[in-house]
Amino acid sequence: MTLGTSRPAEARAALLNRSGGPGAYAHTYDPDDLPDGLVVADEHGTVVCFNTAAVRITAVPRDQALGRPLEEALPLEDLKGRRWWALTDPYGGLAIRVGQPERNLLLPGGREVLVAARYVREHPTGPVRKVVVTLRGTEARRRTERSHAELIATVAHELRSPLTSVKGFTATLLAKWERFTDDQKRLMLETVDADANRVTRLIAELLDISRIDSGRLEVRRQPVDIAAAVGRHIQAHTARGQSPDRFFLRVRSPLPDLWADPDKIDQILGNLLENAVRHGEGTVTIEVAPTGATDDEKGTAVTVSDEGPGIPEESMGRVFTRFWRGSKRGGTGLGLYIVKGIVEAHGGTITVGRGPAGGAQFRFTLPVGAPAYLS
Repeated sequence: MTLGTSRPAEARAALLNRSGGPGAYAHTYDPDDLPDGLVVADEHGTVVCFNTAAVRITAVPRDQALGRPLEEALPLEDLKGRRWWALTDPYGGLAIRVGQPERNLLLPGGREVLVAARYVREHPTGPVRKVVVTLRGTEARRRTERSHAELIATVAHELRSPLTSVKGFTATLLAKWERFTDDQKRLMLETVDADANRVTRLIAELLDISRIDSGRLEVRRQPVDIAAAVGRHIQAHTARGQSPDRFFLRVRSPLPDLWADPDKIDQILGNLLENAVRHGEGTVTIEVAPTGATDDEKGTAVTVSDEGPGIPEESMGRVFTRFWRGSKRGGTGLGLYIVKGIVEAHGGTITVGRGPAGGAQFRFTLPVGAPAYLS
């Protein structure tokens, strides 16, 4: 096995220190297999390991790092321009130190890396025998930070409009109540009520995203008649003015028993049907059927398709990401991201494609599942 050093005996001794001997190391790991950068310096501060990921992250060739002092092979500075190794002094200072927590540091040229260090001692207060440094790129953290910034900006924008409306109408009514007719008062109060509902929905979406991202989305499984649930959503759309002819429901029996969270199933159906009505055209077809031979598990499959222009091929891969809104503006762009999280929390899958009439087609599957008290 190649350790990436011109001094294999010294490198092996350094890396195997307290590890149980050559046999133990050979069956443990190869530094080049690690996803993070790994830099190891011996008791003299000389670099004895500089793995492939470290080369990629730092852009420092391996042969220029091995055998050199750690502060020269890895000339790190903090964000204030101070030399990090001189500042932290891993081989000196307090004998009780065990390392350095991960932090952002800079390499020459301004390349930013995430660095953590561990000081290995033979006994708690003994001299440092080895310094183990891990390196990670900052791209993933930057993407997360940008995503959070976009979320905050979207929420601020979406909250501003309804709250401005609520504040304006309530202030007007309080100041000039007697001047308005009952019909005018009703119109203002209905607008306030609708905008308050909009704020409530946005807050619910934010809570869902928080639970999905942290893996804390709870699914309270109960018996669910999903065909009846689809029927209720169709009735709600027709009650709001949509023509009954706009919807076609096809149920292929017999359907397997389904244990799922009824409130979250309503969220999925409500979002998919709302998207089909708002962004699609023609008839909205909903098919409820048992999963087929190509699906992973026995369960129920629901397909929602419309006859509109559909989703461009280049956008198919982004449909379930945050803030995707398609060609038309409106909404937060969080709905399909939440739908995917809910489906996956049930152990199911969701896909998007082109329907038989050319419009968008969403298909999600839900496994049979088990009651909440058994899961």
